[in-house]
Amino acid sequence: MPLQYLLVLFIGLPLLELALLIKLHGIVGLGATFALVLLTGITGAALVRRQGISILFKIQQETARGNLPAPQLMDGVMILIAGALLITPGLITDCAGFALLIPFVREQIRFRLKRKLEEKIRSGYIQVNISRDA
Repeated sequence: MPLQYLLVLFIGLPLLELALLIKLHGIVGLGATFALVLLTGITGAALVRRQGISILFKIQQETARGNLPAPQLMDGVMILIAGALLITPGLITDCAGFALLIPFVREQIRFRLKRKLEEKIRSGYIQVNISRDA
């Protein structure tokens, strides 16, 4: 990952989050801002826990059927990322975290990642070698 992306992620985003929280504080006050941050964290944690358990159950079902639970594993990773975003104080991270908890959004992300991976394989950027050991 190029350095500029890391700088934006670890310096720019927190500064933007802080600016938005200060702006919100100016509009609704300290108590309401604090309550909003606390409420989104608690609500997000509860939703992540619920969806995480659901995904684990689906993974177990697919594995028991003998299927590779690839979509469910990807959903599990996205739910884990959503949890990390939701416990991070801030409005942008909360919006991104809640978006990742919407099944349709996760489906669209999976679709785009699959399409991008297929393009990379077709172009020869990624090579897949399959061998059978005797």
